[in-house]
Amino acid sequence: MQGKKDIQPKMLYQLSISDLVPEDNFYRQLTKELDLNFLYKQTRKYYGKDGQESIDPVVFFKICLVGYLNNSEL
Repeated sequence: MQGKKDIQPKMLYQLSISDLVPEDNFYRQLTKELDLNFLYKQTRKYYGKDGQESIDPVVFFKICLVGYLNNSEL
């Protein structure tokens, strides 16, 4: 007998990306060891006071770091 499921998609899902990342993940361990809060003070003079907010300097540094670590060839 052929079965067919009638799937009703949920409107909202409760999902945490953190739950999907293993505890021994390299970037999770790096986050525990590397404090990047100093970047706020170091980059303050390069940000204007008018206009739209720009990207968070810590987020920008993390994007660059991930790009470097994932694309480096040893």
